[in-house]
Amino acid sequence: MTAALIIVDMQRDFMPSGSLAVPDADQIIPRLNDYIQLFQERRELVVFTRDWHPREHSSFVTRGGAWPVHCVQGTAGAQIEPALSFPPLCLLASKATSPDREAYSGFDGTGLADVLKALGITRVFVGGVATDYCVKSTVLDAIKNGFDTLLLKDGIRGVDLKPGDSQGAVEEMKKAGARFVSFSDVKKMI
Repeated sequence: MTAALIIVDMQRDFMPSGSLAVPDADQIIPRLNDYIQLFQERRELVVFTRDWHPREHSSFVTRGGAWPVHCVQGTAGAQIEPALSFPPLCLLASKATSPDREAYSGFDGTGLADVLKALGITRVFVGGVATDYCVKSTVLDAIKNGFDTLLLKDGIRGVDLKPGDSQGAVEEMKKAGARFVSFSDVKKMI
């Protein structure tokens, strides 16, 4: 095992009917399921990250933050989207669990980098939501932690609070050293 698929924040609250909907997030589910199946077949690791906020999280508008209440621990909105395959053998990294600290990256406060390194993982493939926030932060932290980092261009969606945010995030990730791949590329790589 040398590769890991990291699925970022594919939770109910980020789906089109959720409290912090990412436009068209549901449209990448079939492709992410393809990736999950491929990684399982090749006996590579699958990791899911999730926002796991306490009820009074500092990022919520109710506490002066920027976001509506979302992904509160133990609620239906915090669940991994049921249409997404969730294999029995995978890792789940919960982030933003402290009420007074935001954490966009799947590596922030989760110990994920240490776990991956202990398992011999050298390359990570990242998809999910949102391109311009949690995906970007996860990709940049993966690079900082020394992983060969590949972004699944057919498995991401962004919020685009300001028009062009997602494209700007893509450019930032490229500049940092992320490579962009699609399913056909990944099938040849792992």
